[in-house]
Amino acid sequence: MAPLATAVAPRFQAIAFDGFPIFDPRPVARQAEAYWPGRGEAFMAAWRTRQFDYQWLRALAGQYADFNRATADALDFAARQTQTPMTPEQRTRLLELHATLPVWPEVPETLRALRKSGLRLVLLSNMTEATLTAGLKRAGLEGEFEAVLSTDTLRTYKPDPKAYQMAADRLGLDKADILFAAHAGWDAAGAKWFGYPVFWVNRLGAPPEALGPAPDGMGPDLRALARFVGVQAPAPPQPEPPR
Repeated sequence: MAPLATAVAPRFQAIAFDGFPIFDPRPVARQAEAYWPGRGEAFMAAWRTRQFDYQWLRALAGQYADFNRATADALDFAARQTQTPMTPEQRTRLLELHATLPVWPEVPETLRALRKSGLRLVLLSNMTEATLTAGLKRAGLEGEFEAVLSTDTLRTYKPDPKAYQMAADRLGLDKADILFAAHAGWDAAGAKWFGYPVFWVNRLGAPPEALGPAPDGMGPDLRALARFVGVQAPAPPQPEPPR
């Protein structure tokens, strides 16, 4: 899917990132495929769908459980739904991988370029604060974000408007001055409903949701986001030579 074109990229004072434009879930999918060859993709699709379903259902019903609990419950359901024989050891390993995701390859240099340009950066994620903070520390990115905001603090999940409000409150800025960087189409729509300008980091090339508002910009990675806000995007990371 081609990025949305804009004649002149607007200038913002800050960017609020969802967690998944930063953290790369592909190691989990690779492990699932290694466990169940030819079935990993279907298994992951079932897991991801229930992961967010359970978050939203619990929030709406007043039966809150945090991101890690919802993720574990969704994993168990996905195994039953897809009739996948998952051992306790496999379950533990998949959850460990999900809790210790690496960052996408272009993230470190792009974040540094964005921050050097004067933009204020915050994370605004449904993941727990402990998971986010530990992930940034592993990647050596502790100093790149002004704040790490987890919806767990409010015992809710995006797209609850109260969740999106966290970034505006923490930054002390008007919504129009904060660009929201979404990973999922539903999150892009939710942020637009709330009133943020939105750049959809559409790494999976997903079609837009049929939810009304379109994002203000779209591209496959953080380099595209940097170009959208008028920051010189760093060169793509070079693959390591074969040994």
